[in-house]
Amino acid sequence: MRVRRRSFGDFVKAFLAFVALLVLLVGVPFALATQAGWPLPSSFEPMEWLRQPVTTETFLRILTFVVWLAWAQFTACVLVEMKAALSGVGVPGRVPGAGPSQLLARQLVAALLLVGATAAGFTPGLSALGQSLEGHQKSSVAAAQQTPGLFAQQQEQAAGAAAALAEQAGHAAAHADGRAEQGDTKFYRIQPPEGRHHDSLWEIAERHLGDGRRYKEIFELNKDRTQPDGSKLSEASLIRPGWIMEMPGDARGGELVEMPDEAPEVSPEVQQQIHDYAQTGEQAQPGGGSSHVSLPEQRPAPAQGSTAHDNAGHQQAEQPRQHAAPAHASDDAFGLPEALLGAPLLAAGLLGALGHRRRQALWQSAFGGVGNGRRGMEPPTPTGDAQDAQDALLVGADPEGVRLLDRSLRGLAASLAAESRPLPTVYAAWLSNGDLHLQLAQPAGKPPTPWQLGQDQTFWMLAKDDAERYEDTDTAAPYPGLVSLGTMDDSRLLLNLESVPGIVSLSGREADRAAVFASVAAELATNGWSDRMTITLVGFGEDLTPLAPNRLRHLDGIEALLETMEAETRQRRGALGAAGHDSVLTGRTGPAQHTRWAPHLVLLAAEPSPEDAVKLAELAADASRLGIGYLVGTESGELPGAAWEMEITGEGRLLAPLLGLELDAQLLPTAQQRAVVELFVEADPERGPDGPVGTPPFLVDVSEQGRPAVYARLVGPYEIIGLDAPDGERSALLHEALAMLLLHREGVHPRVLASALWPRGVTDDVREALIERLRAWLGTDPDGTSRLGTDATGRLVLAKSVVSDLDVLRSLYHEATQGRGVGSRAVRGRLLTDALVLVRGPLLADRPAGRYRWLTHEIVDAQLPLLVADTGLALAEFHMEKNRAEKAIEALDAALRTAPADERLWNELLRATHALGEPERLSALAAALVGRSGARGLPPRTEALLDELLPTWRDAVAAVG
Repeated sequence: MRVRRRSFGDFVKAFLAFVALLVLLVGVPFALATQAGWPLPSSFEPMEWLRQPVTTETFLRILTFVVWLAWAQFTACVLVEMKAALSGVGVPGRVPGAGPSQLLARQLVAALLLVGATAAGFTPGLSALGQSLEGHQKSSVAAAQQTPGLFAQQQEQAAGAAAALAEQAGHAAAHADGRAEQGDTKFYRIQPPEGRHHDSLWEIAERHLGDGRRYKEIFELNKDRTQPDGSKLSEASLIRPGWIMEMPGDARGGELVEMPDEAPEVSPEVQQQIHDYAQTGEQAQPGGGSSHVSLPEQRPAPAQGSTAHDNAGHQQAEQPRQHAAPAHASDDAFGLPEALLGAPLLAAGLLGALGHRRRQALWQSAFGGVGNGRRGMEPPTPTGDAQDAQDALLVGADPEGVRLLDRSLRGLAASLAAESRPLPTVYAAWLSNGDLHLQLAQPAGKPPTPWQLGQDQTFWMLAKDDAERYEDTDTAAPYPGLVSLGTMDDSRLLLNLESVPGIVSLSGREADRAAVFASVAAELATNGWSDRMTITLVGFGEDLTPLAPNRLRHLDGIEALLETMEAETRQRRGALGAAGHDSVLTGRTGPAQHTRWAPHLVLLAAEPSPEDAVKLAELAADASRLGIGYLVGTESGELPGAAWEMEITGEGRLLAPLLGLELDAQLLPTAQQRAVVELFVEADPERGPDGPVGTPPFLVDVSEQGRPAVYARLVGPYEIIGLDAPDGERSALLHEALAMLLLHREGVHPRVLASALWPRGVTDDVREALIERLRAWLGTDPDGTSRLGTDATGRLVLAKSVVSDLDVLRSLYHEATQGRGVGSRAVRGRLLTDALVLVRGPLLADRPAGRYRWLTHEIVDAQLPLLVADTGLALAEFHMEKNRAEKAIEALDAALRTAPADERLWNELLRATHALGEPERLSALAAALVGRSGARGLPPRTEALLDELLPTWRDAVAAVG
């Protein structure tokens, strides 16, 4: 093993280090002893000390004592570093509370030993930055071991960041000269990782080439070359123990092997491995294939049905939703935002969050009064870009894919916990042909059943059929930081941001970067495979917070970010240490699950200054074990401390040379971002009275003259009156299509209709054939107008002659409370009674299994119970005006059959029962209510009402048992 010749500068550094150590170790105590003396009193009399006056001499003695303590600490640091360097045991121990002192001692000791024969290993601080030589490993070539904590390494990098940045301009020339002058080929062999951390090309380049960004040169020298284990280097970020790396000619350091045949300390087996590997160099350099992330091996995709009446289209999709054939703009006369159409997981998350927000607004509005036209009963109908965005979400969303991904990941965590195995570190997940592939940071053994090993030891694969066997579990989400970046060869990549060993940088034009940041933020905020999460947005995204106010947090500048993250990093380190966990992954499994292990992902769109970038790198050094991830934008593409570098092009390609990725990026451009946010803002239940007014309901003529041509019963069993039964094979599709149109009188986009009927996707001709068949089935009005037409935007709309019982129910209630019933009590009573008679059960009560899955995106299942409850309350009030309590109870009981969870109905039922003057009946009702409430107990308002109506109700309930 050759040792690099020491230069004159090395001897100067060693001499200066010796002088500095001599002054600090000998000069300081000598000066203190001769000039200041011993600072402590000669006798131990604490009470006497307290009686002494505090003088200037007292302060000088205290200061002298502090200096003695600092000298003792520094001396201990020097001894620890000297022992580690001379013995070659590897990572030196940490002296408590001596961060800066130990760093200085490490640098001085390393400089002093630079000219010594024992400098082959060096201390981890200067030469190896966490690497050491272990001679007892006979099968390795004096290779590096990484320190358990990358944070110490980043501290040292930060200390020399200014000098490193100043020298970067000269590296290229020096490198070119060095390659020309040095003809010896040098090699480096990777050792097994220490703890959870493993070596990387960046760190090797930092140690041996002086600049981590020169990792690309090492990668280019070794890509596509067969390693001793038979595999090839295809990911610059993942190198394996036992692999051999050929190094550039100007590489230096005692860990390198130059002439393997003449290296006596290297075993013959390893000499032969390096010799064989060296022979592949000539073949691998010119004309070598381009590097890429090894895509998971894909199973053949199952064949898809081609007929319009294929019922399997409503079963579980065999292909991801994004494979559905897109409709041509010319067919629809307008298009939908492709950014949302091509993002199935993002669309599913946004759609689910939007539905939840609208339901919240609906329920909150329920306590605004009866018959006052409150906001929220009919949520605002989006228009323009917002309407297009909503339709694109409906078409592009893949809620089934989200459900399977969530169940698969939680099921894996539960299985590993049952086997007392830790969660492996996952860098990425691939969704391909419905199968899920997890790409691990390093091999983690055989996965639990039904998972299988993939193409190599770093891939765990779960087939789609096996994923469907998983059930819901209360296990904590193991990998909530997974987020879609784009597609590559029909496989969708989800990067685990919280597992990245450092910062992920994103370069490119500002507008392109903003589209990536917005997509990442929106999916993280609304995804279905996480529990709790904090996403901090800096430099962008203030208007994105309505998507998920509980998750998204916006900060004004990087100063506030650094202050916040420094505090949180300290808190998380302390919490992990107190819990006895080495990372958040161990904290998310087993009985120790806690919300403190929720991830915190930082998205910084504005490029930080070099000083701030160094501070961020220090914070991100061990962020992966703390559950913290950083995605930082940069103009130049070079960010100090960046572990992974990505670039977004103007053509929408996401490039990551270090990872070997070239993706069709998932983006959320500004126009679609504004449209999506508008949907959420309009549905915000916290908006004041100046918010958007609810959309007026579709009203029909409820008089005898308003008899419709086609009448569909949706509230209860599905029936259609006025049409002949269609062809048996196509009847189910036509009925479902008509139901969707009846529930959306504002119009339905043809692609939305097609995605609802065929979740796996459908060709344009089949879709158009169904629409024409539906138009023919509905027929025309007497004036020849088709009952299925299109509006100005190209959406399908039904004629007013096609009516459902839900339309009639809504119209009767509206007429009774805001129309003719306001001025006539008799009319109001008749209209409300007729409305309640229409309620025959839940919506589409007899719908076949596997169909009408699009109802999960609707809020009609919440609107109908509220509408029925309002009708029952209004009719009960009508009867109570004449003290007809029994009639009021009948109306309330009828409404409760459809809306059993509505607290308002129960409260009015209590009042009506109390009006009968029968305490026993009221006590029985109270007991029934308590039995229904279970362990949750009665709602506060109901309990207060019972206290008022029946003060002894608790005794009565206890007596009933």
